[in-house]
Amino acid sequence: MAVRQALGRGLQLGRALFLRFTAKPGPAYGWGRPERPGPAAGWGRGERPGPAAGPGTEPCRLGLGLPGRYRFFRQSVAGLAERLQRQFVVRARGGAGPCGRAVFLAFGLGLGLIEEKQAEGRRAASACEEIQAIFTQKNKLLPDPLDTRRWQGFRLEEYLIGQSIGKGCSAAVYEAAMPVLPQNLEEAESLGQLLPGKGPEILPRGEEAPAPRAPAFPLAIKMMWNISAGSSSEAIFSTMSQELVPASRVALAGEYGAVTHRRPKGGPKQLTPHPNIIRVLRAFTSSVPLLPGALVDYPDVLPPRLHPAGLGHGRTLFLVMKNYPCTLRQYLRGNTPSPRLATVMTLQLLEGVDHLVQQGVAHRDLKSDNILVELDADGCPWLVITDFGCCLADERVGLQLPFTSWYVDRGGNGCLMAPEVSTACPGPRAVIDYSKADAWAVGALAYEIFGLPNPFYGQGRAHLESRSYQEAQLPALPEWVPRDVRCLVRSLLQREVCKRPSARVAANVLHLSLWGEHTLAPKNLKLDKMIAWLLQQSAATLLANRLTEKNCVETKMKMLFLANLEYEALSQAALLLDSWRAAPRQLL
Repeated sequence: MAVRQALGRGLQLGRALFLRFTAKPGPAYGWGRPERPGPAAGWGRGERPGPAAGPGTEPCRLGLGLPGRYRFFRQSVAGLAERLQRQFVVRARGGAGPCGRAVFLAFGLGLGLIEEKQAEGRRAASACEEIQAIFTQKNKLLPDPLDTRRWQGFRLEEYLIGQSIGKGCSAAVYEAAMPVLPQNLEEAESLGQLLPGKGPEILPRGEEAPAPRAPAFPLAIKMMWNISAGSSSEAIFSTMSQELVPASRVALAGEYGAVTHRRPKGGPKQLTPHPNIIRVLRAFTSSVPLLPGALVDYPDVLPPRLHPAGLGHGRTLFLVMKNYPCTLRQYLRGNTPSPRLATVMTLQLLEGVDHLVQQGVAHRDLKSDNILVELDADGCPWLVITDFGCCLADERVGLQLPFTSWYVDRGGNGCLMAPEVSTACPGPRAVIDYSKADAWAVGALAYEIFGLPNPFYGQGRAHLESRSYQEAQLPALPEWVPRDVRCLVRSLLQREVCKRPSARVAANVLHLSLWGEHTLAPKNLKLDKMIAWLLQQSAATLLANRLTEKNCVETKMKMLFLANLEYEALSQAALLLDSWRAAPRQLL
């Protein structure tokens, strides 16, 4: 009785598909029982193909001239489902017993559901592609401060240089401005007092221009320290080519006697612009000037003409960028972001890292000092990844670096070096995979963003080393940190690369957690609802972008999410969220 009821329910479920069972198939399939193929198809055991099965014959109706035992694997799921369904119809009309009919019905229904799921997946992928195309066009960067001066800014003498912003192990950064051309004689005479005419004008410390004409410094100039690159422009560009990865073609155009940078074949890649990646506006070589604080901060790298004990060459590379108020480290010293804001900040880093991965570039030196911060009108921070001096951007190797000896550069900042990099041993066939190394570093930086000490810095018992730590040793994030973020940080810090999500999947996890909390709850995590939610988010984001002159941080992040929408990565993120939310809390 129970079996009869179960079969009855199964037949009710399959009633909608029954018409398809009896529908006339296409010309590629025979009706009814399968026809026995000719000798060329090699059907059955031990049969040899006939003379027509040679390499020059036309493809047979059921295959491409290959043995028939491979025909099953050549058929698509849809074709296999139709074939089994037809066999069920034949058996139901009087060939097999009840057990055989039930088995064929169940198998046919199962493959029919698979086919239906595949069709839904194709529709979802198509919708994602259409949304992505729309927001790729809408997601345009703001013009940089030198857009209106396309052929200017390639000489150091054109800039007014202010005080030092900071220095690192290979460069010093100064605030700078390009004075506006005077509109009348009075302004020209006033500006002439500031600009004598030779060399970059330096504003002395403690002295200011008159209040109405006080210069602003929207730009920053990075002066590289040239110890071993020589004094020719070509040699400098070649040796310091990694610094030029985020530079645009306009930045490398060169004017007024500056060398035109010729990008070598197979050399460093050029990044396409991204709002979370620094943009190098100008790059040129010039003689090293004596800038404020040089004799105190870095006398050893100055040329001998400026400091007798200096070891530097007389010419070096200068990079012009936008001037940002502070670094991430400086921002976190004076600010404690809310859990939601800290989540958005972590998301921005993942978006920037994903862009690098998509371009085949690994930063390899992510730390809070190499992340710049700009505040919007509401005081929300916008993060920008900078300092590409240690990056891997070789077109010949991509993100798979051959590690043949210890002399191969593995990047900077050993404390935040991913386990697969820090534990690598050189060998003839050894390769370091950097595809998820920067995402691991973002997981470590998340501790700082959420107000905790970075576990991979410092000393003592709390200090962890990427070479030897275990996931169980990672300190727990506070309870006020969203559960999805806690799970994601632990997932990003997995030692095994295969268990670690990519930057794209990790970014999608935070996007879904931030914007789709109610719609994408575990019980409602269905494909049709996800597509409807994506369409709703697209419409709302377009409307918000049109109504406000300056987009808020969250609107910008939504536009980035929709501009990088991929069905597979989105599905992986949804499955991760589903598994974390379904797991017991004590296991997280």
